[in-house]
Formats: sequence, structure tokens, C-alpha cells
Amino acid sequence: MSVKSGKLVIVGAGKVGNAVLDSVLRLSIIDEIVVINRNRDKALGAVLDASHTTAFEYSTNTSIRVGDYPDCADAQIIVVTAGPSIVKGEYDRSILLKRNIEVMNGVMANITRYTREAILIIISNPLDILTYYFQKKYNYPVDRIFGTGTLLDTARFNKMLGDLCGVDAKNVTGFVLGEHGETSFIPWNTVNIVGVPFQEIGEKFKPSVPIDKEKLLNETKVIGPEIVQLKGYTSAGVSLAACRLIGAIVRNERCVVPVSTVLRGQYGIDDVAMSMPCIIGSDGISRVIELTLDEEGRRDLEVCHAHLRELLESVGA
Repeated sequence: MSVKSGKLVIVGAGKVGNAVLDSVLRLSIIDEIVVINRNRDKALGAVLDASHTTAFEYSTNTSIRVGDYPDCADAQIIVVTAGPSIVKGEYDRSILLKRNIEVMNGVMANITRYTREAILIIISNPLDILTYYFQKKYNYPVDRIFGTGTLLDTARFNKMLGDLCGVDAKNVTGFVLGEHGETSFIPWNTVNIVGVPFQEIGEKFKPSVPIDKEKLLNETKVIGPEIVQLKGYTSAGVSLAACRLIGAIVRNERCVVPVSTVLRGQYGIDDVAMSMPCIIGSDGISRVIELTLDEEGRRDLEVCHAHLRELLESVGA
């Protein structure tokens, strides 16, 4: 069956699934949205609530309905949010590993029964482990399955550095790479603001306080759990990260963003999924960009790789 351009399937109607549904409607770029959830009443509630917004003049008349896995057959994009999320009192995404391996196994078995053409965006955590495990287990096309990864971490870092320097975060070019979790890292030699390299930012932009690299990286890592402690969950940031990818696919933007992908020899690694800058368009990932890392960045990459392999080996991958 041929792929229907503009058709999105959301698997999971929890807080994140609902946030993706609401956010993608505001983008006005999707023609048809199908929501799949084990509890169909919950999916129906989400669909009815969202569908009423299409009556307003600023909204497109997007088709929104409850569906099931056969609806994946002609989907262009499938966003997977199924499974439990980090909750208040938990700080380590790896706590979710065994729970979500089981949940995702059922999801992937059903998706691959109907399609290997759709582009799969994984939000469920720990997403680097899930992306690698299920790409390998189901032999899904490697360029068509990836996680939101450190895209949100990168947005958080750019916002923090932009605020310190008194500039719009969109003027900051800096990636958080590696794991979406405790071993993520920032290749500082590639960070710049409108071309001004990181080591000259203090002189050129006169930040409100001296820039502390370790503090910035740590704040990028802990802000998610802090939001969970305050709010009970996170949804806004990750849903917009997913929508950034959905928009790039639908519009064939060929934008460069960090997503979690199974590595195929980059930096000599081929046995994990982690976030790297990737060119994203209508065919998914067209290229993984291998940044030039300095010695510090190489060490950070090795630590991240070792940690991810340890987690994968714990589930026999």
C-alpha cells in the first residue's frame, strides 16, 4: 500500500500523546491524524476534545479519529509515545527500560505487520535503548526509525546560553549529543552564537554571569526531572520536539537536528543508538553529520557509548 502524505498515527493517548496531538494541530500541516491507544475510550476522549478545535477559523479542518494498527499501513509518520513515563521521585530514565521493552515489543510487532514505509519517531523512554533494540529486532529501515533524542536537550541548552548572553536562543548553534540522559554531552568546540566561537562568547556578548560549562551541561540534564518534580510530568517541550521533526518530514525541510539514530560506523561505532546531528526530510534521515570532536568531546563520546552498551547488554542486545 502506498504511503498517504500528511497522514500521522499517534500511538499512545497519555499526557505526551495528547500534547503531540494538540501541538501538531496548531502547525496546520497534517491532513489526517489517527490515535491508537490500548484504552479506546481514552483515545476517543482525546480525539473528541481535539476535533472541536478545528471549528475555529485559525484551525485547519484536519481529520482526527480513533483507529487501530491497520491504520499504520498507509501512514507517512508514526509517533510512538506508548508506555509509562518518568514520574515524580524517579530521576533515571533507565528505570523504565524493562517496562517499556515489553510495551514497545507489542507496539512494534503490530506496526511492522502493516508497514515498513512509515517514518517512526520514538518518544518513549529510554529512547536510545528502545530505538536500537527495536530497529535491530524488527530490521526496520534504519533511516526511518529514530528518537526525539537530545533535540529537546539541545533546545534547553540553547535557551539557557542565549539567556545568559542576552540573545534569542535561535541565534545559538550548539548541540547536546549522545544519550538522552545522564551521559549526554556538549561538543564545546562546535558551539557558537552567530558564528562567534564559544571561547570568544564571553568577550563579545558580556554574559550576565561567567559561563560555567559544567554547570550549563548539568542544568541541561537535570531540568527535565526538575519539571517532573514541580509539574508531575513533562509534555510541552518533547511534543514540540516531535512536531519539529514532523514538520521537517512533511515539508522535506532537510534541516539539521540531533535525533537518536542507530550509528553505522560514525566515530567507529555501530552497536548503539545515540543522538547525532542528522539531515531530516521526507525520507527520514538522509545523512548523519559526523562533527569534528576535540579530545574532550571524544572522551565524552566514549563514556556515553560505554554506558549505552551496558544498558543494552542488560536486555540482551
